[in-house]
Amino acid sequence: MLRDILLIQKREMESRLKEKYIERDAEIKNLRSSLIKVIAGPRRAGKSFFAVHTLSKIGKFGYVNFDDEKLVDVKDYDEIVNTLNSVYDNPEFLLFDEIQNLEKWEIFANRLQRQGYNLIITGSNSNLLSRELSTHLTGRHTLINIFPFSFKEFLRLEEKELTESEIKAKMFFYLTHGGYPETLIKNLDQKDYLSTLFSSIIYKDIVKRYNIRSYQAIEDLAAFLISNIAREFSYTTLSKVTKCKSVHTIEKYLNYLEEAFIFFKIRKFSPKIREQITSNKKIYCIDNGFVQAKAFKLSSDYGRLYENIVAIEMKKIEMAGYANIYYWKSAQQEEVDFVVKQGAKIKQLIQVSYDISDKKTKKREMRSLIKAGEEMKCKNMLIITDDYDKEEMISWFGVKRKIKFIPLWKWLLSRKI
Repeated sequence: MLRDILLIQKREMESRLKEKYIERDAEIKNLRSSLIKVIAGPRRAGKSFFAVHTLSKIGKFGYVNFDDEKLVDVKDYDEIVNTLNSVYDNPEFLLFDEIQNLEKWEIFANRLQRQGYNLIITGSNSNLLSRELSTHLTGRHTLINIFPFSFKEFLRLEEKELTESEIKAKMFFYLTHGGYPETLIKNLDQKDYLSTLFSSIIYKDIVKRYNIRSYQAIEDLAAFLISNIAREFSYTTLSKVTKCKSVHTIEKYLNYLEEAFIFFKIRKFSPKIREQITSNKKIYCIDNGFVQAKAFKLSSDYGRLYENIVAIEMKKIEMAGYANIYYWKSAQQEEVDFVVKQGAKIKQLIQVSYDISDKKTKKREMRSLIKAGEEMKCKNMLIITDDYDKEEMISWFGVKRKIKFIPLWKWLLSRKI
């Protein structure tokens, strides 16, 4: 029976290798090292597709997808390895897909690594992976994060060099449709696909995994958050708008939603850790497609969609360990969207303003940056806009600073910290 399951999975995998593939910017470094290669990210973001295409260029590999209900009852893990070696003729690499579904997977992976197997594993639950990796695979693994398509990857779908006007048109499509690979490559109905995926992740990766009784409560929480991206929240406020009256439960449910790679939060900057923990956070979604598919709205808020795209790029930087990301807010309610902190130094301040044609709006955004820059001793200030591309000098209370403006599409294609 196990052999039949792996044979069917092998055929499915080989069939997928014939499908159109867009090269990802991620890379599995030192593939032949003894370290376990962990590929983490949202469901359907292309983790296994990325791994399969990478391995197919290198050498023989065996594949097991643990997101298969037929494997639930398999308790003899050695039988899995033996059958895998038989089906794939002793492959050089073992690829275990969605390994978090395997009970005590980290102990199994650890043992195989000690026995000399070259493992590549994927998982869709960030906290489960990070927790188990840190406790059981310390020093024995390397982590690669795969998200839905970035704008750079999205443009590769065209397979040709685009004009600036064409890139701008593609930017608007990406802004409203997001970057989930399957909807873009196969031209699926984006709203139906992502709405179903969103609900499936909540049920499969949260409700079922954690035996949550009140499905309606976490569904209400997710619906509220997806309709309020790029806005501040407090756990107390969230408890009032859902069926959950317990702040502790709300905090727990939000952590589950983050673990499943649907949402992520950014803390308010403060030199005091206690203030960072207790202050309001801002909420963002892992892909704009989810926002368009699930958010309750009467009209599109392009400003918040712009900010969410920038937040996703900031999250990638943070997850890669290059910097810590915050937002800043003064006692006078002046705000800077993103504070990029490397070590003890504030590296950059970023403001996102979709429309700065209004002089008052433009001046407000610039002054917020300058005030934050003076407070945090940072002169590298950037405003990401719809189509304004310039550098300007501004004076504020005797302080003269240069601020760079750049269109979102251009920033995404040449992003540097």
